[in-house]
Amino acid sequence: MSRNQQHLLRLVLSCRKITAQVTNPTNSTIIAMASSSEQESFLSIYRNTSLSVFSRQTWDSKTASRVGEKLGFRLKEIGVSNICIDLNEELSRPIHYRKRVIPLFDSVKRVGIEVDGVEKLGEIGPV
Repeated sequence: MSRNQQHLLRLVLSCRKITAQVTNPTNSTIIAMASSSEQESFLSIYRNTSLSVFSRQTWDSKTASRVGEKLGFRLKEIGVSNICIDLNEELSRPIHYRKRVIPLFDSVKRVGIEVDGVEKLGEIGPV
């Protein structure tokens, strides 16, 4: 499948949550998605944080990893085995976000989904 015909993984990041969406290459509809704001993710984050209000409002690399794993299983369930990232979009992110999303990509790979473009993300400068 050519890069233009692969399913595209896009991340929506904010200071409070991370959402991963995979879109269909032909009509740009979302075929799978996972988010740190889903109930089971939110409860595990809430239980594992201190009483600081600020700490409950942010996500970290562990949260990104759980979102990636959940997304990987959902993709496997619908028969998708290969996705790609928009390398330019990922490189345009601030470095503190790039460091925290790498575990998401790694988790998707561990589930058995090939993620094209991630290897180039690691090659270009420190992450």
